[in-house]
Amino acid sequence: MTADPRKASSSGADFTPGVDAHTAAGSQASSAAEKRLSLRSPRAALEPERVPEPSRPSRRARHPLVVAGSAVFTLILLAAIAAGFAVAMGKQRLDAPGPLAQSEIVNIPRNVGPRDIAELLQREHVIDQKWVFLGGILVMKDWGKLKSGEYEFRKQASLRDVIDTLVEGKVLQHHLTIPEGLTSEQVLQRLMDNDVLSGNIKDIPREGSLLPDTYSFPRASTREQLIQHMQQEQRRVVQEFWNRRAPDLPLQGPGQLVVLASLIEKETGKPDERTRIAAVFVNRLKLKMRLQSDPTIIYGLVGGKGSLGRPISRSDITQPTPYNTYTIDGLPPGPIANPGRASLEAAANPARTKDLYFVADGTGGHAFSETLDQHQKNVARLRAIEQGDAASAAPEPASTTAVDTAAPPKPRTTRAPPPPKPKPAAPQVQSGTAVPPGSPVRPQ
Repeated sequence: MTADPRKASSSGADFTPGVDAHTAAGSQASSAAEKRLSLRSPRAALEPERVPEPSRPSRRARHPLVVAGSAVFTLILLAAIAAGFAVAMGKQRLDAPGPLAQSEIVNIPRNVGPRDIAELLQREHVIDQKWVFLGGILVMKDWGKLKSGEYEFRKQASLRDVIDTLVEGKVLQHHLTIPEGLTSEQVLQRLMDNDVLSGNIKDIPREGSLLPDTYSFPRASTREQLIQHMQQEQRRVVQEFWNRRAPDLPLQGPGQLVVLASLIEKETGKPDERTRIAAVFVNRLKLKMRLQSDPTIIYGLVGGKGSLGRPISRSDITQPTPYNTYTIDGLPPGPIANPGRASLEAAANPARTKDLYFVADGTGGHAFSETLDQHQKNVARLRAIEQGDAASAAPEPASTTAVDTAAPPKPRTTRAPPPPKPKPAAPQVQSGTAVPPGSPVRPQ
């Protein structure tokens, strides 16, 4: 019975159509033999049978433009690395402490270039090397932005601090203090005595138009510039106080506010008394009483000079001048000094009192009163204090047995003839003259 070829195939033996089973077995045996013959040592097995030839770059990679581009890219990369390194080093140099051992003032002249400035700073030991300074302003894009002027460089100022100071123009500021109560002529004298300011003054400013304060300015500022600044500040401050003045103030504008403030400024230097002094003057203005302020006598006689140089005499009190409030009604025609902020504020908002008189109390302040009788008592108290001070100031005798035969100093009198109407009388004057006690001001 003939075997079916399909059954033979399904038996699991490898079967290739057209190939004899014996032939396949021979082939496998031959292959195994070849493997056994081809075995090599481990060292030989690690060596390649054939070294591959290096691959040649393509024509595109060998193109001149590609080669040039690669070179340029390499140079840019190297330049970027060098720039980054330079920036890091430059930042370190900019922020490092400078060579100054102590603060130094340097004056940068006008119309000089960065190189001249660098040489000057190096000469003054503000910087170490001028080329580093020039490189710094070049990198920081500040070339041509350096400003002239007088500068103060602090101890160990870094290069960045020096450059920023020059670029921002942080020039050294000088200061001048104008005290309250000076006349315009006295203020101008202070300006002329200041050697930091420059230039002359054309005209004496109007009395009361300068605001006393501490002013800051750079070197070479002109005196005219400072005067204009003081006048601008005075107008601003006066308008500010005038806008919030008391509603019943008997004044006819900001100008009269300055006049009243100048009287207050010359009458007292105690801050807590200014509003009460203002109240006395305002109450007198409302009652049509003469103000009788001693400083107006002095200003009427000497003007902007400020000081009479001697005590007020009886003839001074009775001598008519446009400013003498013993001979004129109401306020003087103009200020008698340059009042400060505190006096301007007191004039705009005086205290709510009925006081009509004040006199020195012997302690640097004043005693206020509403009536003439109380005022006379305050004056008598002041006389007693003055006489006690004079007695305590007298020299002791040379011996306990010696008798001092010299007559004691004649006390100053306070005779007060009755006035025809209720108004204050003259202040105390030189010894031996009558001193009516109705004045609202302290005796001289």
